[in-house]
Amino acid sequence: MTRLTVFAALAALASSLSVFSADSSPDGPVYELRVYYAAEGKLDALHARFRDHTMKIFENHGMKNVGYFVPEGKNEERKLVYFLEHKSREAAKQSWKDFGADPEWQQVQKESEKNGRLVSRLDRTYLQLTDYSPTPQVEKKGGRVFELRTYTTPEGKLDDLNARFRNHTMTLFKKHGMENVAYWTKQPDEKDAKTTLIYLLAHKSRDEATKSFDAFRKDPDWVKAKGDSEKNGSLTVENGVKSEFLIPSDYSPMK
Repeated sequence: MTRLTVFAALAALASSLSVFSADSSPDGPVYELRVYYAAEGKLDALHARFRDHTMKIFENHGMKNVGYFVPEGKNEERKLVYFLEHKSREAAKQSWKDFGADPEWQQVQKESEKNGRLVSRLDRTYLQLTDYSPTPQVEKKGGRVFELRTYTTPEGKLDDLNARFRNHTMTLFKKHGMENVAYWTKQPDEKDAKTTLIYLLAHKSRDEATKSFDAFRKDPDWVKAKGDSEKNGSLTVENGVKSEFLIPSDYSPMK
């Protein structure tokens, strides 16, 4: 190989690396968990707006619809829980700016709120996948019940909790029939980012979820893993494990 050929090859490699770096996001993908509380009597109208308009407009502005859910059973809080995926945090900021300025959205919002606002309150959290998380698969398997679980750790224990999930818990969940959908921590600037793990499981049914967790808790491998990891104290604070069972909406991409 001549010196000229070597230089040409190196130049091509440098060019390809430059392109890769330009296209890659340093903090993506970023997921956004949003919880909407509908005004009284407005939940159906809120669903209709998402089904008929909002999801499409989200996609027009680079936001990926992942899943839309309501709590299992009586939805007394009139709650809608959904996840979006963004290429990066900066992309999310730009997408929301463009969405808010979109004439189509402005018209939809105006028409849908002639008799009052549809949302009385919303909560928003930006999330990042853990290093051991599967990539959430946006697919309509159907017949699944989802479980959103939030763990709060004592200060300094989040890494230990992640290690237990990475090395033991996920494998044991799968062994007992639970589907690991995604595991997230909060983006660094979010409140309680250093003490919070949020994850999503899928079950064949609510009854199967109960059976799976009963078997999981009695599994000798779990008993050992839990004992070994908590020699210096629990990895969650008192009342630090929250679970909410969710049912996909009829328009949810993930079912």
